[in-house]
Amino acid sequence: MSGPLEGLKVLDIATIVAAPFAATLLADYGADVLKIEMPGQGDGVRAFPPFKDGKPLWWKTVNRNKKFATLDLRKPEGVELFKRMLPHFDVLIENFRPGTLDRWGLSKEVLWQIQPRLVILRATAFGQDGPYRDRPGFARIFEAMGGLTYITGEADGQPMHPGYPLGDAIGGLFGAVGALAALWKRAKNPDAPGEEIDLALTEAVFRLLDVLAIEFDQLGDVRGRIGNGNAYSAPAAVYRTRDDRWVTLAGSTNALFAANCRAIGRPDLIDDPRFSNNARRVDHSAELNAIFAQWCGGHPLEEVLAAFEAEEGTLAPIYAIDQIATDPQSLAREMITRVPDRHFGSVAMSNVVPRFTVDRAQLKTSAGDIGQDNREIYQHWLGLSEDEIDRLAQAKVI
Repeated sequence: MSGPLEGLKVLDIATIVAAPFAATLLADYGADVLKIEMPGQGDGVRAFPPFKDGKPLWWKTVNRNKKFATLDLRKPEGVELFKRMLPHFDVLIENFRPGTLDRWGLSKEVLWQIQPRLVILRATAFGQDGPYRDRPGFARIFEAMGGLTYITGEADGQPMHPGYPLGDAIGGLFGAVGALAALWKRAKNPDAPGEEIDLALTEAVFRLLDVLAIEFDQLGDVRGRIGNGNAYSAPAAVYRTRDDRWVTLAGSTNALFAANCRAIGRPDLIDDPRFSNNARRVDHSAELNAIFAQWCGGHPLEEVLAAFEAEEGTLAPIYAIDQIATDPQSLAREMITRVPDRHFGSVAMSNVVPRFTVDRAQLKTSAGDIGQDNREIYQHWLGLSEDEIDRLAQAKVI
């Protein structure tokens, strides 16, 4: 089981989360990914918590399924080794500030001269041009300036970031999709030239907020915060159960509304003219949410879930990780799997998404140590001698 991208070669010279996550997704699907890090210090995610026995746990999953080598591209010898490495690869992923590789003698023209079909994915906060091109960026920057933070939070409260750097994850997804789109052309036409992909991570966040632009353009509306409400359907909110658990409700069609009403023993609401269609229900969302909140507050979680399941309603428990890990559906689908790890024997992490039925993909290993595959890469790939590898290591080229 190697996955549909078996045979694809990816060189990941990026750091932190977004761009390396794009490479990790390709690795999930079977690509051979080599991650290059600076000698000694490595990728900054190695210093991110949480830790166990001094080992960074987030690192182990965000860079899983890769090989690891070190190389200093700021040094002439490092650049020459990189050029020798490049013909082995189909995709290069980087997230340096615009023009950085050019200054190191690795412009796209040089890269394409060495590997004419190379797909170059460049991930930056704001893209390769524009007045903000040289600004640094992290997930909170992308979320803030991409519009996500402004619409998240209570109506009368401050804008809120999610509790996880979603901006990075979103950017990684678009990076992987962009690379695959470019590779499709080269699969159809072996003579197609290389491609350069300009991924602005702020734009990636904005792209997911699909309706904001047309809503502002045609209606002049500036979408604000509505807490756990829903601008498109009602009732829709987060409710507390009697035993202090949480559930969420949705459902915009008349049929689903009817099922939800039956679940709480209020079939009379179905024929109430105030709630006869979704648009009217949205206008009366406060009334509906109050009714559903009161009912959920009078019952423990298991009774709430059973009532909605019996009527095929659209309510779900709000899970923490311990509940995800033990849920029957999660277990049946193997949403969490165990992966070999050199420090802890094996570790749990989220499985490959989506599932491929024929070319099944699998996780092979967690992320490794700095430069752990240097000998394999430099000796077996590039033909360097043991003495030469030792000299380069002492000079901190690798």
